[in-house]
Amino acid sequence: MRLEEAVRRLTRLPDPLPSGPPSLLPLFLEGDRPTGPLPPAAERPAAVLVLLVPNRGGEAHIVLTERVVGGRYHSGEVSFPGGRSEPDDADEAATALREAWEEVGLDAVAAGVTVLGMLDPVVIPVSGFRLTPILAFAERSPALRPAPAEVSRILEPPISRFLSDAPIRIVQRETGGRLLRYGAYPIDDLLVWGATARVLGQLGAILGAAQD
Repeated sequence: MRLEEAVRRLTRLPDPLPSGPPSLLPLFLEGDRPTGPLPPAAERPAAVLVLLVPNRGGEAHIVLTERVVGGRYHSGEVSFPGGRSEPDDADEAATALREAWEEVGLDAVAAGVTVLGMLDPVVIPVSGFRLTPILAFAERSPALRPAPAEVSRILEPPISRFLSDAPIRIVQRETGGRLLRYGAYPIDDLLVWGATARVLGQLGAILGAAQD
């Protein structure tokens, strides 16, 4: 999908926003039966930048990061640039853009970044954050660099990998003595799951709905 087409579909976000694939929601299992989602936790405000960028051919890609192994939260996982809100942040968009500068060196002015709106907030039980996804696009492909303390790799997969017909891998693993099942998007040698996958799933649903 070309960037200009993706932006056209996202310029007027529907209200309410469509949901992404339900298989992306992590569930605890008892045998083969779901027993419920991850338990809620205290919610702390945070924001992430869901940034669409053009590749050399003008196709729409999205900026993701692989977190460093051994970090405090989400070690080795795939996430959007973002983090907790600070008192000096004017709003959620300011938080997301500041964090993107700190984590991947995004110069929003040089890249011609425009904020399109917000997607549905997502609560992350393990860290207690309430993430607000800020949807934006860059007119020009940004020059990005990972912050070594936080980001081991910057990923830019095509947005087509997250549309409604994109493959989702179902994973089951044990955590804390309980069996957890979740859907994940396979990207290269990584699996994108949890809050990041749910945001991407909603983005794919919006792009698909705008086409219908």
